Amino acid sequence: MSYAEARYHRISVPEEPPVERIQGFDEVLRAYSKEQAIMEASRCLQCALPFCVEACPITQDCRGYIGLVASGDFDAAARLTLRENPLSTTLCKVCYHYCEDACIMKHKGIPIAIRHLKRAAMELGNSQLEYVPSAPRNQRVAVVGAGPAGLMAAWELGLRGYGVTVFEKMPVAGGQAEAIPQYRMPNNEVVADLERFKNLDVTFVYGEKAGANLTPHTLMAEGYRAVYLAVGASKPSSPNIPGESLPGVIYALDFLLDVNQGKIAKLGNRIVVVGGGDVAIDSVRSAVRLSPGAHVSMVYRRTKAEAPCGPEEIHEAEPEGVEFHWLLSPVKILGVDRIEGMVFQKMELAPPDASGRRAVVPIPNAFVTLECDTVIVAIGQTADLDGFPADLQLKIGSKGWPEGSHPDTMTAVEGVFASGGKSVVHAMAAGTRAAESIDAYLRKKDGLPPIPRPDPFGGSVPPPKTPEGYSTPVWRA
Repeated sequence: MSYAEARYHRISVPEEPPVERIQGFDEVLRAYSKEQAIMEASRCLQCALPFCVEACPITQDCRGYIGLVASGDFDAAARLTLRENPLSTTLCKVCYHYCEDACIMKHKGIPIAIRHLKRAAMELGNSQLEYVPSAPRNQRVAVVGAGPAGLMAAWELGLRGYGVTVFEKMPVAGGQAEAIPQYRMPNNEVVADLERFKNLDVTFVYGEKAGANLTPHTLMAEGYRAVYLAVGASKPSSPNIPGESLPGVIYALDFLLDVNQGKIAKLGNRIVVVGGGDVAIDSVRSAVRLSPGAHVSMVYRRTKAEAPCGPEEIHEAEPEGVEFHWLLSPVKILGVDRIEGMVFQKMELAPPDASGRRAVVPIPNAFVTLECDTVIVAIGQTADLDGFPADLQLKIGSKGWPEGSHPDTMTAVEGVFASGGKSVVHAMAAGTRAAESIDAYLRKKDGLPPIPRPDPFGGSVPPPKTPEGYSTPVWRA
């Protein structure tokens, strides 16, 4: 194979064999060696207009750290990664690498393993760095929710010299990232990321759920100059079908959190996971590991190509023994005192509409029954807004999180902002946007212009700018 041909072949990411990895929750993907990382990074064309950067919701300079890895400078690669991404230890394991979808190498071969090269930078370079705040602004901001959006906002504001208090209902930070199975992201990745926050004026208060007692109004009355609601979507959506209250029906997000906390759920021998997103695929792969020898299947109402979960996850799940059923929509769960099966309506794709999208429609009188004794519901979540004041006039985003009604994410109550995102990195982008809006709002009240993010390490390096020729970055659209 010539050098030119080799450029289009990825250095394989090491992974545990399926027969071994389903025995427990040990990490599936292993790290590149130093030599492998340099070889893979050397495939990068270092495009003058890097589409990978443009595709990243937080505009991470992946071209930059890949070039540094290719040169063998892992310390500089880690520093560059952390300059824009305070959750790099987490994201190098779980990001859905939108950058790779945009990589120009994908058109002729396999895209650069960008996420895995971020991991190489973090694990082979010096990532034990600490962030440095600007001069104190002597103003405090409350962030409600310690998920990716809240943590990113706290970082952005902390770097600008604000005091930030983060309120979180769970006993740990991370939000829904804490539900990610350990075979994808072992424990303590979020903890490692937050260790770099130690010099920022960011305080965490756990066990505090937003609602009747903790509202934006009470926080503003306590002296916070602004409030950011980053509560995410943690309340499971119901399928609203007969039988969903039977013993053995489990909601996926609670199930995944219990698994990670060592509260191993007792599952049956025939397990059906309903849904096609990230939570569904995490649930079905976790069920395989918890129930050796059980028949485990995932059922989705649309096609494999349309499943919201990544093709990488499906590719890893298939050899683990997961059976997939496509174009089936839940109708009812059978049983009296226990689950005995589940009835699904067969679906098909209608002709494309004017936009090219094909709706999914039922096939008349076409049903199928799957025998099962456990059903895990993973059809989405919405925000838990019990106790939130109506005067906020919160909008609900496409995946169930609350948003402000103004373009800058401010709600109908002055000084209160709200947003979220569909994945970890999209939520981080939402947190950045909210933090910039909060800074602009507070500085305007003081007669000052907003400032860009300062160098996170206290130097004089100017903040990165999107090169001329880019379209609007994803998170600003």
